[in-house]
Amino acid sequence: MRSPQVHSWAIPEREYARQEARRGRRHAYQSLDPARTALLVVDLVPFFYEGNATCFAITPNVCLLADALRGAGGVVAWIVPGDPGPTAWAQEFRGEKVAEVFRRSGGTGPIEGRLGPGLEAREGDILVEKTATSALFPGSSTLDDQLRERGIETVVVTGTLTEVCVAGTARDAATLGYRTILVADATAGRDDESHNATLTTIYRTFGDVRSTDDVLELVAAGVLS
Repeated sequence: MRSPQVHSWAIPEREYARQEARRGRRHAYQSLDPARTALLVVDLVPFFYEGNATCFAITPNVCLLADALRGAGGVVAWIVPGDPGPTAWAQEFRGEKVAEVFRRSGGTGPIEGRLGPGLEAREGDILVEKTATSALFPGSSTLDDQLRERGIETVVVTGTLTEVCVAGTARDAATLGYRTILVADATAGRDDESHNATLTTIYRTFGDVRSTDDVLELVAAGVLS
């Protein structure tokens, strides 16, 4: 069996050129303060690993980012789907059977025991359930409150699905005023086309899009500054 691969990702050169013409640089955020930065890991739970092998491929990058940010004084937030209970909207939109499957997709029990294979929460990490597509939608979770209590100004967004809960969380992060960076090779979508379309939209309108190596360099530089 072929090993899962991270997405072959790209942002069109025209989008880079557009931003360079606007602000004089390719990337919005050229530095970060690690102590005021949080890694958001969205929905990397067994349910989504079962349906998308790319989750396995991005797991090492998520772990690298988590270790680096913790070591630099930053925060890691593990976000899992919560159970909002049966809703008329979900049943009508998804159908009753599928709505029930997704309602239970986050599993049960302590959050630290519901993470996907290869992922491990550590002391000091944030653990939250969300009951909407975005972890930062008002009333969806306590994430925003916990980030603000820790003085977080930059969020680095990873997880799955790129085009659904990752994008929703990144969009709301930007709306709430967080410096938002989506990590292209630490997120998993349905396919390259969906993934890349989302990266382009985020980069164009809501936040920066970087590689794992880029973010690790920003964290290391932030420690030295």
